Amino acid sequence: MEDPYLRERATDIRDLGRRILSHLQEKTPSVTEELTEPVIIVGEELTASMLGEFPLDKVKGLVSVMGSSSSHVAILARAMGIPTVMGAVDLPYSKLDKVDMIVDGYSGQIFTYPSDAIIDSYQQIVDEERLLESEYEQLKDLPCETLDGQRIGLYVNTGLLADINRSLDRGAEGVGLYRTEVPFMIRDRFPTEAEQEQIYRQQLQGFAPAPVTIRTLDVGGDKALPYFPIKEENPFLGWRGIRVTLDHLEIFMAQIRAMIKASAGLHNLKIMLPMISNVAEVEEAQSLIRRAYAEVKEEGYDVIMPKVGVMIEVPAAVYQVKELAGMVDFMSVGSNDLTQYLLAVDRNNSRVAGLYHTFHPAVLRALNDIVEQTKGEGIKLSVCGEMAGDPLGAILIMAMGYDTLSMSSTSLPKVKAVLRKLTMEQAEDMLAQVMSLAHADAVKQTLMKLVREAGVERLIRPSKTAALQ
Repeated sequence: MEDPYLRERATDIRDLGRRILSHLQEKTPSVTEELTEPVIIVGEELTASMLGEFPLDKVKGLVSVMGSSSSHVAILARAMGIPTVMGAVDLPYSKLDKVDMIVDGYSGQIFTYPSDAIIDSYQQIVDEERLLESEYEQLKDLPCETLDGQRIGLYVNTGLLADINRSLDRGAEGVGLYRTEVPFMIRDRFPTEAEQEQIYRQQLQGFAPAPVTIRTLDVGGDKALPYFPIKEENPFLGWRGIRVTLDHLEIFMAQIRAMIKASAGLHNLKIMLPMISNVAEVEEAQSLIRRAYAEVKEEGYDVIMPKVGVMIEVPAAVYQVKELAGMVDFMSVGSNDLTQYLLAVDRNNSRVAGLYHTFHPAVLRALNDIVEQTKGEGIKLSVCGEMAGDPLGAILIMAMGYDTLSMSSTSLPKVKAVLRKLTMEQAEDMLAQVMSLAHADAVKQTLMKLVREAGVERLIRPSKTAALQ
């Protein structure tokens, strides 16, 4: 199938077939039934069901020749904190039974028959990680504030109900991006207005009174709905995001009405519009949002007009931020798509994936220009995406003058720990030193040197891993 998400599910079907065949052939019982020692699971194509056969307290690592970061087993492993290496091409996996191994999930490296020196080095990494986790736990209820008192908000990106407790446990101050396409993707039809209201209510209630930014349906590109196929020659430059929903007002209005109804009595809803490329799209969307609000209010719901913002993801929006700032309440830079469009690099294409770099000088300059162009407009600015969850990226974003960062809940404690160890002056000095550099690699190397000098490198990645690379 063409859809990458559904293609990954084929792995689960193949796994089911293998398991049925194994029973038909009456093979001997699995080794998992008598497992007493810690193990690293190695295979040609690991699946979520395989992982479920093992006692998870005994699983210390996963290595798969096939698969990707979007496969079920990789998603589960990340959630459980199990070091994982996927796509280990040419690995002689059938010859690794009973072999001592080290799996480095930071660098994507595998060590077989490790020497005592390597084992000692990695044991120090494990000890350091445990120490850092205890340090993070102590920061949970503290604000993200630099040593000289500069405050920046740390929000989370969510998409599932399970994200609520996980995010609050890590000290999230609210939701910077709730991806509404997730509940759309797990169904075989469009959810009704009532079903959407229930879904959004759970998120709004779970984080109340903290703000929850709900993005309108963002499908197209690499996000497809099985019951709403979009076939295009160039999907990333085609019918996606706000373009789809403004062409299907019944979808847009049902979603906006559901959001506003869900916020009744809570008043913590913010609405964000994706893939904005011109002011006309914002004007039309705002008119529809006002209409939906009036309808819901007339139906007797206790609601207030939600704040409305836009995502800055395409170069056209970067060059119109001043006009957009005069129209909306907030703006959020989608760093993943903005990087993709600025560099003309499909990050899902392995042939050009090496050209995709969030520290590319053009990306940094675009981010900085957004802040400069909107000064004095009274607009709140945030960045969501991988760059916000990277401590190095977070330092630069904070120094540029953004108000909030939004990231995955797993990244939040580390980002907070790093920013609390620096002064704003240090962060601004780092920014000044890298903004004149012409190569992305030079930016990354310079940042690592500067955080090393600032004494926060250990919070960014284990020092032993850095020494081994």
